[in-house]
Amino acid sequence: MTDPAGASPAFLAAGDALRALAFRDDFVVREIPAPGALAPEAIAFAGDVRPEDHGVDSPFGTGRIVILHDPDEPEAWGGPWRIVCFAQAPLEPEIGTDPLLADVAWSWLVDALAARGATFHAASGTATKTLSKGFGTLASEGDGAQIELRASWSPDGEVTRHMDAWAELVCMLAGLPPGSENIAVFGGQRSARG
Repeated sequence: MTDPAGASPAFLAAGDALRALAFRDDFVVREIPAPGALAPEAIAFAGDVRPEDHGVDSPFGTGRIVILHDPDEPEAWGGPWRIVCFAQAPLEPEIGTDPLLADVAWSWLVDALAARGATFHAASGTATKTLSKGFGTLASEGDGAQIELRASWSPDGEVTRHMDAWAELVCMLAGLPPGSENIAVFGGQRSARG
């Protein structure tokens, strides 16, 4: 991807730093087109857990992150930067019924940010759990469950720490705790339906 013409030095430096990040072997990140209407400057990435086995949008877990920059510092942001992220993963149906699942998903985001020293303010988001059951020609797929987290926040420091935290969150939702590279995904037989 290319940076927008006339991009600010702060945005260009952040983009270079984000593109230079390295991630665990079983999490593949690629730059994608950023939405143009959210801020004057934006960069976006998609990440997938073990996509080499399944192509883009891995059935184990996937996510998107958009880093927004507005030198005019919108009042709602409380600064020049805003981060918007999305992460989802399939679950075993029994886990999908856990009443604390949404709270746990949000706490994993907060914990991942804290572990990376990625301080923030003005956070908001939703955690959605979905249960599904196939009927008719989809009956053979059985029951399915999925967790999805959508969040935004304003970073207080360098944005690379926040992208590292997002990567950890996607892997955690997919059942890959930190330090578990090349270990089987928990619930590897999960239904990819959500």
